[in-house]
Order: sequence, then C-alpha cells, then structure tokens
Amino acid sequence: MAAKLLRIVEGAAAREAGPVAPEKILAGSPQQWTEHFFTNRKENFFCGIWASDTGKWSLTYTEDEFCYIIEGEAVITDAEGVSERVRAGDAFCIPAGFTGTWETIGSVKKFYSIYEE
Repeated sequence: MAAKLLRIVEGAAAREAGPVAPEKILAGSPQQWTEHFFTNRKENFFCGIWASDTGKWSLTYTEDEFCYIIEGEAVITDAEGVSERVRAGDAFCIPAGFTGTWETIGSVKKFYSIYEE
C-alpha cells in the first residue's frame, strides 16, 4: 500500500480527555484533551492537537517536541526560573531534558510533533 498524505484537522481523530496528572499540578484543576493523529512505524514520532484550560503543572521532557500555538496563551518556565509567554501563532521547540512548568492562561490549543529516541 502506498504512503498517503495525512491531514491534521481538529475533529477528525478520536479525542481523549481528562485531568492533568494530579502529582504534577501546581495550581488549578486543569483539564486537557488530545486528538492523536499519527504514530510512525518505529513508534518514536507522534503528532496531533492538544488543548488545556487554566492551570499550572510541572514538566519533565524525555522527548523533543515542536509546538505551534493555534489559540490562547501559556507561560513556560524553565528550571532556572526563565519564563517565556507563548501565544497564538507562536512556534517553538522544547528539547529533551527540559524541566520546568507549563501554565495555561485561560485556555490554549496547539499542534504538536514529538520525537523520542
């Protein structure tokens, strides 16, 4: 079977929803959902759409992630306390080894692509 182009369109994949893991939460009661669209054959590359509402939680990345904010905004703070505000239209990468926090302001939605060795 020939490989085909896969479009990532909100609502076209099954949506998984639930809270952020309780042990990671630093503020609020953030809820999140994911529409996962693609996993490669090696099962080390993934992409889809993710969203959350207001809250703050800790992050520890073992993977590399490319993000594009579709709507809303968030504040990402690294382990040294340096904060970056990301908004709709922003594209950025979070490298493996990153630790810090994610804080959603209101609600946020992003496209994501994840690569893990």
